[in-house]
This record gives sequence, structure tokens and C-alpha cells, in this order.
Amino acid sequence: MLKGLKVIELATYIAAPGAAAIMADWGAEVIKIESPKGDPMRMFFDSFDTDQNDNPVFDMDNRGKRGVVLDISKPEGREAALKLVRGADVFLTNNRPGSLGRSGFDYESLKKENPRLIYASLTGYGLEGPDIDKAGMDVASFWSRSGVAAITTPKGVEPFPIRTAMGDHVTSMATVSAILAAVFERQSTGVGRLVETSLLRTGVYSIGSDMAIQLRFGKLASTRPRHAAVNPLANFFKTSDGRWICLLVRTGGTDWPQIAAGVGHPEWVEDPRFLKNRDRRLNGNDLVTLMDAAIGEMTLEELARRFDAEDLTWAPVQTPREVVQDEQAIAAGCFVDVPDGKGGFNKSPASPARFPGAEDGPRGPAPKLGEHTDEVLAELGYSADDIAALRSTGAVA
Repeated sequence: MLKGLKVIELATYIAAPGAAAIMADWGAEVIKIESPKGDPMRMFFDSFDTDQNDNPVFDMDNRGKRGVVLDISKPEGREAALKLVRGADVFLTNNRPGSLGRSGFDYESLKKENPRLIYASLTGYGLEGPDIDKAGMDVASFWSRSGVAAITTPKGVEPFPIRTAMGDHVTSMATVSAILAAVFERQSTGVGRLVETSLLRTGVYSIGSDMAIQLRFGKLASTRPRHAAVNPLANFFKTSDGRWICLLVRTGGTDWPQIAAGVGHPEWVEDPRFLKNRDRRLNGNDLVTLMDAAIGEMTLEELARRFDAEDLTWAPVQTPREVVQDEQAIAAGCFVDVPDGKGGFNKSPASPARFPGAEDGPRGPAPKLGEHTDEVLAELGYSADDIAALRSTGAVA
């Protein structure tokens, strides 16, 4: 899909490397520049005091790339990186704007090197305002400051963190979208542009429906416990075999008769407490209690049969262990085989879109630190002696 698109990544951790990995899956040539210390995510499991050697977290967001080690604080390393930029379509970074300006890898500097360059900046808080150089990660910038954590946490419950890189990967998708919009624009203008995404802005957009209500009306309902839900039917219920399910209702409550029939109580439709949406909301505690009792008498298998017969919107609450064995998740292409570089494959989550008939999966494993340095420098015109000299100065590795 993206064959011929050359992406230079100067980034660490997850959100920006994740965006580059999606583009690599789709056929782009991605060259990852790392410092001699390497991307900190290479040591992800070290922080957990484990002897785990495999690192599927780093591998997922760096598969299919070529990796070089360039010390851009040294003139020779900086010049090698600039040579890569001059021949690139996209420069993707999540380094802080201040440090990029000091090293000469800010947008204005690189635009002079390559006017066709699409410069993608991914930060915690954006490129304007007092916090442009503030450290940002997904639990802080995406989850907490954007409002996602506050409205997700039920009233009266202490805040809790999201799982690893959830906000990062949402921002990865936003970044890919922005880059490809700029690629399309360049087809007619012939020039590149600055593309900006941030964890904060993506977080706000991810709860955009709630934010739209907040902006329009100045107030917003909190997330409530099950028995106090705004819509008692849009809820979670537990089957007799201990399985939680999620039930959703169509706008306007038009499927209330089907829900009542599905739980074996069609007579509830005529109950004065539950006639209309407002009645069901005012008597929500009673309705949830009755639903609990009815669903609590059914196994998940029986509930699935009944709810599917009524064409209701529902789903089981699954653990990751269950998801990786879910026949539908497999059929939907949620998992892919990533070459391990040894003739075998490792399973990994797929990129978030499928292009039937096209190659849209991983091209190779994540690179070892500096694995392709010599190869990439040779393509830039450096001789073996040149590379050896650079290596002796510590500019490359």
C-alpha cells in the first residue's frame, strides 16, 4: 500500500514508533534512528525485575523497520542523519521541541534541507502553550489530563491507570492518519508540511461525544455504578456460569421489547415502571435488580442464543487470554505472524486496518540495536573506510 514512501523515525517509547510500525506494515520503508543507548523500550521488562529475554512490546511497535545508531550530538552523526532526511518523505519524531531545536532537527531547519518533507511531531501536549516541553506519557497526558480518567472512573471510585500504551496506540493511529493526509496534499502542492499530534488532543477527541456535551451544556453526567446507570439497560450483567456480558440499547430504546423477550419476561414491557425511557431511568434500580435475576438464571450459551435471536447488541466481557482464542477476532485479522528473523514467526496484534488483496502485514522483525547501520550508511554513499572512521568517533554504532 505504501511502497515507495520513506519514513525516518527519530523517536522512543511507543506512540511515534507505533505510528511508524503501522506504515511499515503497509509497505513504507522505515529507518529508525536510535542513540547509542538505544530506545528505552528495549529495556521494558527490566523495570519489572524479570529475566524475560523476549520483548513483544518493543517488537510490536518496531517490526519491519531498519535500525541505525547515530549520535546526532556529534557533527558526523548529525550529518549522516541529515542525509537520511534529505531523501525522505516523512520525518517522525516525539522528541521534545526544545531539544529538537537545539540539535537542528526542528521543523524549520529540516524544511530547508528538504522542502518536500512531511514533518510529523508527536508530543504530550502540542507545539504551542506553556507546556510544549513538558514530559508526557499516555497515562499522564492522554488518560489523566485529557479528562478520560475522570469520566471513566465510576463515581466514588479512586482513579486507576490504563493498561500499557492504550493512549499511545490511539495516538499512533491519529498520527498515521495525519501523515497520510499530508502525503495526499503534497501530490498537488509539491511541498511538505508540519503535522502535529499530541496525546492530550487525542485523549480529548477519544471522549469527544462527552466533550461536545460539556462544551455545549457546561455539565456532564458522571459514570455511575450499575444500579445507578443513566440507562439501566446499557449495562453489564452476570450469567449463571459467572460470565459478565455487556448489553447496549439502540437510540430511543426501540429494542426494549426485544430485551424483555430475550430475558424471558415480555410482560415487563407493560409494567408501568418501565413503559418509557424516562420511566426505566427513574426506576433503574428495580430494573437492574430484575435483569440481574433473570440473566443470573441463564448460562452464557443460553443467553447468546436468546439475545442473538432477538438481534440485540451485546458482547461477552473477555480476558486477553480469551480474545486470542476468539474465532471472530482471528477471522477479523486481529492477529498477525511477524517474522522472527530466524525462519519462524511470532504472533502479534495486527495494525488497525485491513486491505483485502494487498500485503498489509509485517515485513520483518524489529531491528537489533544498530543492526542496519552499515547497510543504510552504504546506501547514502559512505564507504567501508568512512563508516569505520565514523564508528571510531562514536558518531555511529
